[in-house]
Amino acid sequence: MTDNNLVPEPKSSIFDAVNDVLQDEEAARRVMMNPALAKGFPNGHPVGPSGDAAQGAHGGDACGCGNHQGACGCHDDSGTGDDQIPLKAVDDIGRATAEDVREALHQVIDPELGIDVIDLGLVYGIEIDELGRAIITMTLTTPACPLTDLIEDECASTLAGLVEEFRIDWTWNPRWTMDRITPEGRDQLAALGFNFDNFPTY
Repeated sequence: MTDNNLVPEPKSSIFDAVNDVLQDEEAARRVMMNPALAKGFPNGHPVGPSGDAAQGAHGGDACGCGNHQGACGCHDDSGTGDDQIPLKAVDDIGRATAEDVREALHQVIDPELGIDVIDLGLVYGIEIDELGRAIITMTLTTPACPLTDLIEDECASTLAGLVEEFRIDWTWNPRWTMDRITPEGRDQLAALGFNFDNFPTY
């Protein structure tokens, strides 16, 4: 006769399976927190002289997505346009990355020029801290521009539900110039009838 009050015997967990492969409990915990790091443990052994799980299979720093080109929101100096914005993110499953925040900010429109703050080149950097909070380094076309509160409100509406909290660090160094406008932004401004020869220079 079976006693229904007995606690079932523990079953092997996914963690146990990962730990069996890696033979390293600390490494197994890191892989469980971020499965993409498993690419850094070919044949169950860490790569690199330090044995750090963040080292990719090719010896370079791997992104949280296992991509070496910044696709998960890490910094990538090789691109142009949006890719020039420094991105820094702590990659956890289900957590928004700096890339997600950058894409969302395409919806924040500069009221004066009518294009988004990313294509206008107003965003200098995006960081996601260890608590999932976004820190955005941003400027305006001129330090005298009175639109900081309006843009902060737009960012709050756009980022609601994407990140728990955000902060905008306003900066005037380096000063914004037309050179920061992306090709897409220039096309949008041209379509609106803006003449770049008449744009003010600072």
